[in-house]
Amino acid sequence: MAAKILIAFYSRGGATEALARAIAEGAAAEGAEIRLRRARELASPEVMARAPGWAESAARMNALYEAPSETDAEWADAIIFGTPTRFGSVASELKAYIDGLGGLWFQGKLVGKAGSVFGATSTTHGGNESTLISLYNPLAHLGLVIVPLGYADPALFKAGTPYGASAVVNGRDIKEPSADEMEVARFQGRRVTRVAGALAALR
Repeated sequence: MAAKILIAFYSRGGATEALARAIAEGAAAEGAEIRLRRARELASPEVMARAPGWAESAARMNALYEAPSETDAEWADAIIFGTPTRFGSVASELKAYIDGLGGLWFQGKLVGKAGSVFGATSTTHGGNESTLISLYNPLAHLGLVIVPLGYADPALFKAGTPYGASAVVNGRDIKEPSADEMEVARFQGRRVTRVAGALAALR
């Protein structure tokens, strides 16, 4: 039976989206059934208008991906959260979705499922590791079995973090994740799918 993978992410410029798609590719290579979901904006149209391209990018992605729901999380054997860094921490858009999972938490519906994280930032040393580690806290509270990457694949010696796939994309000379960063993301999809399948059998 195929593992069911929810990839719930927020992306503004497309870097985190690209990592999400690469993770989905890796999961699909292991036979997973995948739901890609994008958290929605919390900022007002006036705030979005002050960042060139934000509204247009959001409209494009919202047309491609449904918003994540409680139903998606309950359906999944694994949940992989993705976020850009916001001052060294998770984006409020993704955090709002996580905060909305309280009903499932109360019922213990997510206990024993696999959980993993990934992210992107626009500056070198801009908070990828601190952001990913901060997401481990809600994973633990939800009862998810945290799946880090460690250095279990040669790709991790070139890019990413042992906590999850990551990218540094500044939108000027670096506009998308590198080939090495995308390979780490694909490995994450494969790894989480394998662990999710094993955990599903135990549940």
